[in-house]
Amino acid sequence: MATLTIGDDNRPISSLLIFAAMDSEALPIVEHFKLSRDDGSLFPLGVAWIRYHGYYKDLNLNVIYPGKDRDLGNNSVGTVPASLVTYASIQALKPDLLINAGTAGGFKVKGACIFDVFLVSDLSFHDRRIPIPGPDRYGIGLRQSFSTPNLVKELNFKVCKLSTGGSLDMSPQDERCILANDATIVDMEGAALAYVSSLMEVPAIFIKAVSNFVDGEKSIPEEFAQNLQASVVALREAVVQVVEFINGKCLSEL
Repeated sequence: MATLTIGDDNRPISSLLIFAAMDSEALPIVEHFKLSRDDGSLFPLGVAWIRYHGYYKDLNLNVIYPGKDRDLGNNSVGTVPASLVTYASIQALKPDLLINAGTAGGFKVKGACIFDVFLVSDLSFHDRRIPIPGPDRYGIGLRQSFSTPNLVKELNFKVCKLSTGGSLDMSPQDERCILANDATIVDMEGAALAYVSSLMEVPAIFIKAVSNFVDGEKSIPEEFAQNLQASVVALREAVVQVVEFINGKCLSEL
């Protein structure tokens, strides 16, 4: 298991990179901090990736998201777009801390409620099934987020484990793997960003607002659509609190 305790924890935090998978998750944060859209020159020519940037007090803020699929026009969600844009952004911007802000599905049976906001402790995959001793652990890809005990205590966040997969629905096999990962919530990018964070030696934290149940009575797509707008409001409020807490602190003070 990889733990994201990277770099000099006593350096002041001056630059934050905030990744969101969808415009609906990113833009409320952008609007709150009054960030400006860049000219696109940070990224390779022709990609749909989007960056907003600006300052909040002592912090240089960058909000990124993959944008719309060039052929289909929908949000480019999933592990591949998330990994690519985050890798490119870390290379270009050299942030002190990565924040993944997003919505997630939650398990009623594990105590999750709609609109709950969680700070994630552990991240794994549930759809990279490699049933061979040794490679099976690679497939699960268990990693821990950067430890932030003071942030959790000050802001009274719930803490849980997250499982990541490439589908919005949940197959019986997915469910078995998610339960084996002891996850309370599921998403479509977190564990991939934990991998990129570890690879690039940038500490990362993960803030997730529950938009739907994965073990409820309603269909997952229906409940997700119904609750998305209110979920991203809860997400924005949590991110604002976290950014306010981080300002003026070192990594070791989180």
